[in-house]
Amino acid sequence: MSGVKIAVSATAGNMDAMVDARFGRCAYFVIVEVEGNEIKGYEAVKNPSTVAMRGAGIQAAQMIANKGAEVVIAGNVGPHAFDVLSGAGLKIVTGVGGVTVREAVQKYLNGELRETRTPTPPGFGRGWGRGRGRGKRW
Repeated sequence: MSGVKIAVSATAGNMDAMVDARFGRCAYFVIVEVEGNEIKGYEAVKNPSTVAMRGAGIQAAQMIANKGAEVVIAGNVGPHAFDVLSGAGLKIVTGVGGVTVREAVQKYLNGELRETRTPTPPGFGRGWGRGRGRGKRW
C-alpha cells in the first residue's frame, strides 16, 4: 500500500483522538497520509455537517471523497453516506471503536480491519436523515 489517504471519523482533530462512532456527525475527520505501511502525516478537518438539519452523512461523504480519501474508518456509516462513499470508490471500514485514530490506521495497515460491504444497520448511530436523531423510528 503506497500513497493512500485514510479518513477517520474522530472526536478531536489529532492522531490521539478517539475514533468517533458517528460518521456524518463526527466532530472531525482526520485524513491520514500513508506511504507503504508508514504514516507520513495528517490533516484534521472540522466536520461542517455536525449541525446539518438533514443529510449530514451525505454531505460528510461528499467532502471526504473531494479530499481524495481512498479509505474511510468509522464506528458506523449509515445507508445514504455508504452509498455516496461506495459510489465514489472508497473502501469503507466500520465497527471500529475504543481506539485512537493512530491505532485504527495501524490496525488497518496491519490487515486487522476489513472493508465492509453494507451500511450499519438501523438502530446503530443516527444515519436515517431525520436530523439530530430525534425523529420517530419506523
